Amino acid sequence: MIAITGANGLLGSYILRKLVSEQVPVIALRRRESDLSHLNDLNHVTWREVDILNPVSLQESFKDVTTVIHTAALVSFNPRVIKKIMEVNVEGTQNVVNACLSMHIPRLIHISSVAALGRKKGSVEIDEAARWIESDLNSDYAKSKYLAELEVWRAAEEGLSVSVINPSVILAPTDWSKSSAQLFQYVWKEKRFYSDTKINYVDVRDVVEIVWQVYSRNISGEKYIANAGSIPIKQLFDQIAVRFQKKSPSIRINPLILSTAAFLEELRSRLVGSEPLITRQSAKVTKENFYFQNQKAIQQLAISFRNLDETLDWCCQHYLQAYTTNK
Repeated sequence: MIAITGANGLLGSYILRKLVSEQVPVIALRRRESDLSHLNDLNHVTWREVDILNPVSLQESFKDVTTVIHTAALVSFNPRVIKKIMEVNVEGTQNVVNACLSMHIPRLIHISSVAALGRKKGSVEIDEAARWIESDLNSDYAKSKYLAELEVWRAAEEGLSVSVINPSVILAPTDWSKSSAQLFQYVWKEKRFYSDTKINYVDVRDVVEIVWQVYSRNISGEKYIANAGSIPIKQLFDQIAVRFQKKSPSIRINPLILSTAAFLEELRSRLVGSEPLITRQSAKVTKENFYFQNQKAIQQLAISFRNLDETLDWCCQHYLQAYTTNK
């Protein structure tokens, strides 16, 4: 029996669908207030309410489980929620790890992030062997995912079979007000600005396939980067705009102006109580361009990453159908 934390989230929901299609018994874990409307079509799924910050809640939810796929996390660059980021991503993972150990659950597949591999000035290509180095290019979110990985590898030393998967920016048809899907909403609303940065991306279906291969092959002690490629953000916006028949962002912002804009955006979000579109931390990353190597997943797992056109066609068709009446 597999348990998925964050089973209603962007990646968790697609992993859940894959396991159901493969007829694997699965327990889907969610918070009490979670929206499940996008998963109403799934049958033969046992849902359990859980708070990963509550160790007792986790142990109750892990009954009869032999493998845990840990996807639950808080993705944010908002400086106002640093404490929450650390609680959910670090303490939450620690609780998941400890529950696996105390309940003698054999396996844990941990979904991390390429952010956990760390960034430093001068680096161009980063692979699974990269060592974390403190740098002002590493966000609080990145540090939280790195510290979460330390908890996972600590558990490996205590006898738990673990695997770690590090996705880049996941592209998927989903609620475009959340996570990376906001890229599509940004173009749809014909926002005008872009920066000189590159984005590493991956189709959610390819991440799911890596998870499936790791699980079905019973792989242990390995880490895999899930990244299909890298593209300048301007080109990505252009390609999305063509599919939406919208105007692409056309005003380039230099790094100095971007930092100032990020500061003002943080103030605006604080006043209205919303998530900032950009922060000073996320703005720093735009000054450097990194590429995350994917050869290990290709060679060891026979993963064939989808090309960007296929992914954008799939995503944009969904958003056109979902939001075309709400221009």
